Formats: sequence, C-alpha cells, structure tokens
Amino acid sequence: MSEVIVLTTGVMLVFLFFGIPVFISLLAGAACYFSMSKVPTLIIAQRMISGVENIPLLAVPFFVCAGVFMNYTGVTRRVMDFCEVLIGRLPGGLAQVNVLLSTLMGGLSGSNLADAAMQSKMLVPEMERKGFSKEFSSVVTACSAMITPLIPPGIAMIIYGSIANVSIGKLFIAGIGPGVLLCLSMMILVGVISVKRNYRSEPNPDVVREGLWPAFKKAFLPLCLPVIIIGGIRFGVFTPTEAGSIAIVYSLFLGLIYREMSRADLIKGLKETVFTTASIILIVGAASAFAWVLTREKIPQNLTAFIVSHITNKYVFLMAVNVFLIVVGMFIEGNAALIVLVPLLAPSAAAYGINEIQFAMVVIFNMAIGCITPPMGTLMFVTCGITGCSYKKFIREAVPFYVLLFVCLVLLTFVPFFSQGIVDLFY
Repeated sequence: MSEVIVLTTGVMLVFLFFGIPVFISLLAGAACYFSMSKVPTLIIAQRMISGVENIPLLAVPFFVCAGVFMNYTGVTRRVMDFCEVLIGRLPGGLAQVNVLLSTLMGGLSGSNLADAAMQSKMLVPEMERKGFSKEFSSVVTACSAMITPLIPPGIAMIIYGSIANVSIGKLFIAGIGPGVLLCLSMMILVGVISVKRNYRSEPNPDVVREGLWPAFKKAFLPLCLPVIIIGGIRFGVFTPTEAGSIAIVYSLFLGLIYREMSRADLIKGLKETVFTTASIILIVGAASAFAWVLTREKIPQNLTAFIVSHITNKYVFLMAVNVFLIVVGMFIEGNAALIVLVPLLAPSAAAYGINEIQFAMVVIFNMAIGCITPPMGTLMFVTCGITGCSYKKFIREAVPFYVLLFVCLVLLTFVPFFSQGIVDLFY
C-alpha cells in the first residue's frame, strides 16, 4: 500500500475521531489524495455527482418521506394500541410493547433514528411512570430500534443493494428473518429481566376494554404497507424505487382517512424529509469519491488477494469480518461504513462462495450493532439525549443486550436459514 493511500486514510480517521461530520471527513481524505497525486481535482466533484446519480437511491427520499408522514397521521398511536392489547399482559408489559412496536414500525418508517426518537418521547416516560428504570427503558428503546434497518423497507438495504449490485427486492425479503429473530429473542430477554426485577405494568384499561379485534382494525391499514411493498416488488407490479413513491401516496391516503395530518404537519414533514435525505446523500456522494480513490489504488483487489491467500476457510473469514465490522461500527456511521467497505468486502465474500444475500444481512446487522455501541453509537446518543439517561448507566444496563446481539449475529453468520430461508421460499 502506497504512502499516499495510508496518509489519505489516516486523515479521514483523524477527522472522524475528532467528531468532524462524516461527509467532511471522507472529503478531506479524498482531497488529501488528489492534492498529493497528479489526478485532476475536478474528479472529486465528478465522482460525488456520479455517486448520487443512482436510480435505486431515489428510493431513499421516498421512504424517508413516507416514514415521516406516518408519524403525523396517527399511525404510531394506532399500532402501539394494537401492540399493547396483543402483548401488554406479558412479563415486562410496556417493555414488550416497545420491542414489538419497533418491529412493526420498522416496516413503515425505515429509519432507526426516527423510530428511537419517537418511542423515547412516547413510551419511555410512560414506562418510568409504571416503575421501569430510566436506563432500562432507554436501552430497550435504543436496542429495539435496531430492528428497523432489518425490516423492509430499510434504507441500509437500499444503499447496500445499489453499491453491491444485489437485488433490493431480495434484500427486503431477506431482512424479515433477522428482524423477527431479533424481535423474538429481545422479547424473551426483556421478559426474563422484568421477572427478575419485578417490573410489572398493566396495559391501558381504556385500550384493553376495546378488545383485540377493534385495535387490530384500527392498525390494519398501516400494517398493510410492508405487505403491499414486498408483494408489489415480488410480483413485478413496481420496482423498489417505485415502491417508495407508493409508500408516500399510501401515507397521504392514511392522513386523509384519519384526518390527523394538517397542512402545517405536511410542510413540517417535507422539511424533515429534505434535511434527512440531504444528510444521507452528502455521505453517499463523499463516500463515492473516497471509494473511487480506493478503487484506483486497487485496494479491493489487493485486499481480496491478501485475504484469500491467508484465510482458506470461509467461516474463519466470516468471523474476521464480524470482528472488523463491529470495531468499525464503533467509530463510523453505518451508512458511510457500508458505502466505503462493501466494495472492499463483497468481492472477498464472493471469492469464498458466500451467498450474497447472507453476506449482506451479516454486514447490515453488524452496522446496526454499531448504532448502540460506544463511542459513536448514534442510537445511544439520540435516545439518551431525549430521555436524559447518562451514557455510563446506559452502557452498563445494555450489557445483557450486547450479549444477545452477538448471539444473534453468530446465528446469522453460520446458519444461512435465518437470512436466506424466506428468500428461497419467495424466489
């Protein structure tokens, strides 16, 4: 590896370490490379523009917008009431509702940060009033929000598919397995901890009095969205990109039916969509420029050759990738890490004959873990910032959940059924 590329990578990592925004850090590394080589600096702008001129990436603002609109149409409250009637009497009560709500809302919002922020405001105060500790409530909220990138239509799947040239439709379907696995295992852990600490919370009597069927009828239309998206993609009615526009139309349709989204909410939702999409696209463009630098220096090819020559077993390779991605996820935002690392790791995985869908789920799950691990865990920051929980108490309380996540990661890595089973059934 040349001294130029080492210095380029070093500049990017130093900027990230000091908390500089991700897209600026990536651009700083790329600019360092261009300033030290004879390549015209104009290429930086060209690579950034070409990086975002990707048709599958059009789905990102669509699904972001649909998720934002869902929060203004009363959908969240209706789905939460359904969850409370369904499992509110299980050990842990509202903590169980928290996990299931994240799973169901994951198919609507597609954004783990939006999901964590919403539930931190809605559920954590209510959990504290019913006897749950602030740190436990915060950890459950942050960890359950991890399920959101796994349940379709997760934005991470769109980014991965567009970079690695993998079917986004298949990735959407593949995410159901890991999402359900994490949901069920987390509900079991929450139940065990709740019984041990005597956390008990009766569901809202007004909601329970209505019964399961009325609560389900209220939540039925929102819960149809993931089915419409996956079914439409699978049967060729529309592409994943077009599915995003369908999701927006459907969210506006719900807003008209429920009559809870005002004109002010519509304008506010559009502003949130612009800000969120801009932050994602800036990272994508900057990472594309940096990825071009790595490709020009033949880093992916050399890395693949080095790994294949030193690691002969694909399972050892998968273990090494897991350790590497967990460490990377502690310091780099998930979507940025995907854009930079997928072009490096996907060819190596293909060289070992690893199924592209399985490897995609392993990478995305690793990036999801990075969202709640210090020092750069974005879900941890968002949740603690809203609930007022200290980071030290959060990390201490999250230890059992970290163990659970690593167990689920091992299952995803070495048992292909969890990531490929539903895809094989559909296709």
